[in-house]
Amino acid sequence: MSTLFATTVANAKPQAKDYKLSDGGGLYLLVRPNGAKLWRLNYRYLEKGRTLAFGAWPEVGLADARSRRDDARRLLAAGLDPSHEQKVAAARARVEENDTFKTVAKEWVAKNEREGMAEITLSKIRWLLDKAYPKIGTRPIAKITAQEVLAVLRAVEATGRYESARRMRSVLSRVFRYAIATTRAERDPASDLRGALTVPKPKHLAAIITSKGAGELMRAIQGYTGHAITLHALRLSAHLFVRPGELRQAEWREFDFEQGVWDIPAEKMKMRRPHRVPLSRQVTGQFEELWELTGTGTYCFPGFRSMKRPMSENTVNAALRALGFAQEQMSAHGFRAMAATLLNESGRFNPDAIERQLAHMENNGVRRAYTRGEYWDERVTLMQYWSDELDRLRDGGKVLKPNFGGKQARG
Repeated sequence: MSTLFATTVANAKPQAKDYKLSDGGGLYLLVRPNGAKLWRLNYRYLEKGRTLAFGAWPEVGLADARSRRDDARRLLAAGLDPSHEQKVAAARARVEENDTFKTVAKEWVAKNEREGMAEITLSKIRWLLDKAYPKIGTRPIAKITAQEVLAVLRAVEATGRYESARRMRSVLSRVFRYAIATTRAERDPASDLRGALTVPKPKHLAAIITSKGAGELMRAIQGYTGHAITLHALRLSAHLFVRPGELRQAEWREFDFEQGVWDIPAEKMKMRRPHRVPLSRQVTGQFEELWELTGTGTYCFPGFRSMKRPMSENTVNAALRALGFAQEQMSAHGFRAMAATLLNESGRFNPDAIERQLAHMENNGVRRAYTRGEYWDERVTLMQYWSDELDRLRDGGKVLKPNFGGKQARG
C-alpha cells in the first residue's frame, strides 16, 4: 500500500546520512545528505535482490515513480528482469538517435550501387535526397512523422516541381521500407501521403513525328558542322532510337560488328533487362568512322574533357538547339517517338516487334513470358528498313546549313 504523499516528498529534508521514505511495493525515495531525492525500487529476480533507479525528484514525480514501479512489476510477472529491460530500452534509444534518416538513406544508396543500379538513376536519387536532408536528415528515422515528410514534399511542390515531389515521395518511402527491413524503423510514414500531392499534368517530350519533319531534321543533321563525335551522336540517335543515356554510355566492348548486334547490359537499361539492337549497314558504317575518333578508349562517345567519362547528357540536345530546333520542337529522347510513330504508320511491322525494339516492357507478366525472345528476325529487318527510310527522307531535299554563330555544341 502506498504511504507517501506529494507534500511528504517535497518537504523531506536532508540529514547527516542517507535515509529512505517507503511508498510500498518496493518503491522508496532515497534522500541524500546533499539534498538529492532519488527514486529506487527494490525487487527480487531469480532469488537475488536487485535495485532499479527511476530518476530524481522533482523531474520524476510521485505519480510517475509509482507508474514506473507498476510497469516493473508487470515485467517481473512476465518473467523478465526490469533492470535488464531498462538497459535494453536505453541502448535502443541510443541506436535510434544514431540511425538518422541521412545515415540510413546513404546506406540504402550504397546498397543499390553495389547491386548495379544505373549511375544516372543513382544521381537522380541523390539529388532528391539532398533536398530532404536539410529538414529530416538529422532526425532519428524511427521518429519521423508523416507531417514532417509532407513538409519536405510541400517545399518541393512550392517551386512548381510537382513531378519531382511525386518521385521524392517514392524515394523516401523506399528508404523507410529499407529501415523497416533492417529493424531501424517500424513503419513508413511516406506511404500515408499517397494522394496528398499535386498530380502533375502529363508532359510529352518534344518530338518530330511526321515524315516531312523527319526529312528536314535529317538534312539539318547532315549539314551539322560542330564536333565530329557530336555529329555521329546525332545520326546514331536517329538510326538506333535507344534512350539518350544508353547511347552516350555505349562502350565498344558491347558491339559485335561481325554479327551486327549491340548488346546493352541490364544495368544500363531503364527496366534492368538486357537489350539487343540490330545494326543496319548505315549504322555499322557510322561506327567504323567513329572508331577512328574514339576506338582507343572505353566509350564510343567520350566526354570532351575526359575520355574516361561518357559524353554529357546535354550534348545532343545542345546540338539540336544549334541546328535551330527549339526545346518544344525536338529533344534527344524525341528520336524514339519519331521512330515509333513512323514505323507504326508504315504498317510494315508487327507493333509488338516495334515495342520490343524500343525496349518497352510488356505489362502482362504471362504475355511477357510467352513472347520473350520473339521478333528478332523482324527487328533486324525493321532496323535496316528504318535506316533506309531515314536516308530516303533525308535525300528528299537540300541539305540545311545551320548557323552556329561561331559556337559548337560540346559534351
